[in-house]
Amino acid sequence: MNVWGITGGVGMGKSTAGELLALRGVRVVDTDVLARELTEPGTVALEEIKTAFGSEIMLADGRLDRKGLAELVFGDLSARVRLESILHPRIAAAWRSRLDQWKISGVMEAAVLIPLLFERGYQAEFTAVVAVACTESTQRKRLFRRGWADDQIDSRNSAQLPVADKMARARYVVWTEGTLSTHERQWDRILARTSGAEEERH
Repeated sequence: MNVWGITGGVGMGKSTAGELLALRGVRVVDTDVLARELTEPGTVALEEIKTAFGSEIMLADGRLDRKGLAELVFGDLSARVRLESILHPRIAAAWRSRLDQWKISGVMEAAVLIPLLFERGYQAEFTAVVAVACTESTQRKRLFRRGWADDQIDSRNSAQLPVADKMARARYVVWTEGTLSTHERQWDRILARTSGAEEERH
């Protein structure tokens, strides 16, 4: 099974990449989605987060105040490390389990969207890593449209490797400055190249 590790900065097109891959028959797991699932009411992770950070990061309906927690941890390194120690091992176990299930069932192509792929040292677990990237100015325009402020963008960027480093360490780079069709064509070329390599190996 070919397994793609997809990484990149916030707002640079990872989710769009996942959608495009899914349309091409690739099984996709998004670690941001896993993080939300793992912190639903009644989960062990949510109780640990509540114990670590207090009830003020909870909403009145018993759900996690994700925005409030993000503001807290991205402004405090020790808080972020504490949150990551609770979530990251569970998230990794979840996507590894998903990949194992797909491999057993005969899936040929899979992808995992992981913002902190290189930071967590996961690169050796993938057939290839793809960095999805754009310029900083485009990133900011996209995030401004989502309602983000400059300080939020800066704190998220400072919590990750610079995008240039991710691009340098990845096997492939998908550049998302252009149109959606340009984004699609880049994936089609990558998938075709990998498919050809697999046929040669067999």
